[in-house]
Amino acid sequence: MLTLAANRLRSVAQITPDLALRRCGKVHSCDGSLIEVSGLAPPIGALCEVVRRDAAEPISAEVIGFRGGHSLMMMLSDPVLLSPGDLVRSEGRPGDVGVGDAFLGRAVDALGQPLDGGKIPRPNAHWPLAGKRESALERAPVDQPFDCGVRAVNALNTMGQGQRIGIIAGSGVGKSVLLDMIAQRSEYDVAVVAMIGERAREVSDFVARHMQGDGAKRIAIIAVPADHAPTLRLRGAQFATSLAEYFRAQGKRVLLLCDSLTRIAHAARETALLLGEPGAARGYPPSALAAITKLVERAGNARSSGGAITGIYTVLADGNDQDDPVVDTARAIMDGHIVLSRDLAQRGHFPAIDIPASLSRVMDAVSSPEHRDNARWLRSLIATYEENRDLLLMGAYREGSDPQMDAAIAMQTGISAFLAQPKELAAPLHDSITSLHELRHGQT
Repeated sequence: MLTLAANRLRSVAQITPDLALRRCGKVHSCDGSLIEVSGLAPPIGALCEVVRRDAAEPISAEVIGFRGGHSLMMMLSDPVLLSPGDLVRSEGRPGDVGVGDAFLGRAVDALGQPLDGGKIPRPNAHWPLAGKRESALERAPVDQPFDCGVRAVNALNTMGQGQRIGIIAGSGVGKSVLLDMIAQRSEYDVAVVAMIGERAREVSDFVARHMQGDGAKRIAIIAVPADHAPTLRLRGAQFATSLAEYFRAQGKRVLLLCDSLTRIAHAARETALLLGEPGAARGYPPSALAAITKLVERAGNARSSGGAITGIYTVLADGNDQDDPVVDTARAIMDGHIVLSRDLAQRGHFPAIDIPASLSRVMDAVSSPEHRDNARWLRSLIATYEENRDLLLMGAYREGSDPQMDAAIAMQTGISAFLAQPKELAAPLHDSITSLHELRHGQT
């Protein structure tokens, strides 16, 4: 007992007390989750603590703007027991976030607090939350293939290391399942998973599946469920990207999985509307769509370190609308997109990838001429069959009318078997390319 007490005293003696004077402000007004604070002028993006009179624990808030000499802050938790005149003090390093190997094998929230019941991760470095702006020439070209473990993607929409690609679909079509397959089957040094605005049950299930065995030591999960404050959701996505940038600066191949980009845009929209920014495209203020561009552009290859961030983002098409502003913005800024089809999902075909509508803009740079030729051949057959499927079901198509359609009908069973893949089965890149070659060779 005396030894334990002596050890505690030695650890306390090593702590340097913070005796510096700290400026505090006061809560001036509150409108829902938005508060105005007087007497304190922290920069935008800074974290603050609000000390409530009748509560034991302070609550966090993030500075999102200023107006009339007052700082505007968004509460990161429930403002219950908040009172006029409560003290507000600035915390941490404004604009920076702690990063490091301590987050590997851990599941944390947007503030770096553990969700897995473990100790608080101790970062060994700091990184700007908004990223480090780099020259466009600092980005190395995408010239190495990326093995995602999904046959339909590897063979027909081959990805490259450092590519940014979106998985676009409506609700309940299989975005999260496909993302889960990629997380399990891909080749990478470090994976950073951002689960933003999703159901808490999905977060729990994902952690249970992936935080097992030696592979868990290469994965960091940042999760902010749907019931959290919009600034916290947006901060979670930025924190995950900052963590990925830190590992890329060390020369590592990083896989950044973000589910979902649409929820991030919703969070940015809520924040912008609170600040009085007018809605533009279907209610999205310009800054909300700009937040998507800024986030996605931070992924890619780094010429100086040799590292790469391969970014895979899910995009929810509200109401299956492929012209939704978020979908349109994401499709324009990314290096490709994988579109999931509800019709294929209803037929029991998984992953429900709409091959003709999907595209990888870097496939020509990371694949051989023979591979590209085989992919074009198969994409052509799939497109021809889908265009004439209604005629075939009605019995209005006569064999011999179109040689391309005849070939598509003859190959349909083999094509469906090639594109379908159980989520427990891995399909490496080399095997996918070989299977595609064998599929065509058998047809000819």
